Amino acid sequence: MSTERRYAVDRLDAGTVVLVDDDGRSTALPKSRFCLALEEGMILFVPIDGSGTPDWYAARGDHAAADEITQETQGDLDELQRRDPGGDVEL
Repeated sequence: MSTERRYAVDRLDAGTVVLVDDDGRSTALPKSRFCLALEEGMILFVPIDGSGTPDWYAARGDHAAADEITQETQGDLDELQRRDPGGDVEL
């Protein structure tokens, strides 16, 4: 049975892409392992075969998921700023 795993494109360095999975684990791979034009912040859904091996070349990008995560994160930041008393921390 094939499933998918979600990754975010954290950064692109020369010929390497750094991905972060939902558990916060980073994976660095050559860009050549993907058939997509990758962008930082992009969300990828990667098929996982029965043995647990990701099929990077069959990954599909989801811009709507990236936009949704950006909106959720911005909402969290807005809430933190709203609750911030505005003072500096003194030690």
